Amino acid sequence: MGKPHDPVAPSGAITDLPDAAIELGERFRGAGFQLYLVGGWVRDHFLDRTGGTELDLATDAVPQETVKVLRGWAERRYLTGVRFGTVGARRGDVAVEITTFRQEVYPDDERKPNVTFARDIETDLSRRDFSINAMAIRLPEGEFIDPFSGLKDLAAGRLDTPLEPETAFSDDPLRMLRAARFVAQLHVEPADRVIEAIGRMRSRLSIVSSERIREELDKLLLGERPARGLQILVETGLAEEFLPELPDLQLEQDPVHQHKDVLRHTYAVVEGCEPDRDLRLAALLHDIGKPRTRRVTPDGVQFHHHELEGARMATERLRALRYPNHVVEDVARLVELHLRFHGYGDGWSDSAVRRYVRDAGPLLDKLNQLTRADVTTRNPFRARQFRALQDELEERIASLAEKENLDAMRPPLDGNQVMTHLGIPPGPIVGEALDFLMEVRLDRGPIAEEEAYKLLDEWAAERGLGGT
Repeated sequence: MGKPHDPVAPSGAITDLPDAAIELGERFRGAGFQLYLVGGWVRDHFLDRTGGTELDLATDAVPQETVKVLRGWAERRYLTGVRFGTVGARRGDVAVEITTFRQEVYPDDERKPNVTFARDIETDLSRRDFSINAMAIRLPEGEFIDPFSGLKDLAAGRLDTPLEPETAFSDDPLRMLRAARFVAQLHVEPADRVIEAIGRMRSRLSIVSSERIREELDKLLLGERPARGLQILVETGLAEEFLPELPDLQLEQDPVHQHKDVLRHTYAVVEGCEPDRDLRLAALLHDIGKPRTRRVTPDGVQFHHHELEGARMATERLRALRYPNHVVEDVARLVELHLRFHGYGDGWSDSAVRRYVRDAGPLLDKLNQLTRADVTTRNPFRARQFRALQDELEERIASLAEKENLDAMRPPLDGNQVMTHLGIPPGPIVGEALDFLMEVRLDRGPIAEEEAYKLLDEWAAERGLGGT
């Protein structure tokens, strides 16, 4: 997708507002309170990206008063954010968060903001993260309010803060990471003063929870320009605060010919993958083992087993960022396997193809995509050669899958059949027998049950075990 169209300032009241916003505006006005539509919906309205069913609203009503106004309108109300001035509600498929005008400041050693309420919308907007998010629409009238020239910045593709960047980033240090996320998502570039402030204040990110950092990283990776967002993190030094493995990739692969460094290669691989969170995480981390395994030899630079070291490092980093276990395991597995295909050019047997499919398991399609994206050569011949090999492997997988049902690859006998046939109790020997039968299955393809029993007898005889 290209750069969004240039936003145009409204000549009058904004009329194409969500029905829920208008209804709530009338309810709050009837109760004697102000209500404004703020945040992402307003920004995206001018980027022609409207259509979301999650609305952020700001009011001069305190939470207790907001709860009363919502009575009879909301099907559900959510009060977990009340201590921060926010009341959540849902009606049908529309979710709203209504927050009392506020300013929030993190004490130097605290992770939770100390919230104080403001008296007017202008003060509230002044304490928001960026000017493009500091626009509001008065409800239900539709009057547009833009005290910090957010629309002008949006049109210019500029990311700036309403007040001094130091004020915005002190209020919530996560906003420094959010700046890189918006760069990835919205085709904007940070103002110089924003970049400089992030460089000076980056250590403040330490008071932000890992969970909040993880959420912003996910959004950055799923943006349209993740490489540019990642560049901002490295250039400002912010990545060193939560993802030091990324700037560590600034090393030349070949000190003689000075081929592209691993960091720029990583950017290209991330953007070469579809916007799938786990896949782009694997692309981001696939080469992080290179700095620790880098060796200069007479034959050039080598990164022996960097995929194994990278898988270990990826596990540690993702756990530190509090990713769910299944995400950690899947991403680490993709990192570990991302070089497996490079032996295919030596000529793989059907057995090798089956093992590739077995080892990838449900990650097969993501592994294939990561493998393709990992080739960033500018040599047209090498690029065509690699694509042809990848196409051939995928066609062979499809052919074998059609004939052999690769998705259901398992030993031709189960544990009960092994124990009954050999007359042995449960134990390690049963597992060894199943491993043997699985290896034969991988080598030969599908095996009939009668043949499987013969193979089992031969295996047992070599170990002095009796069969039936």
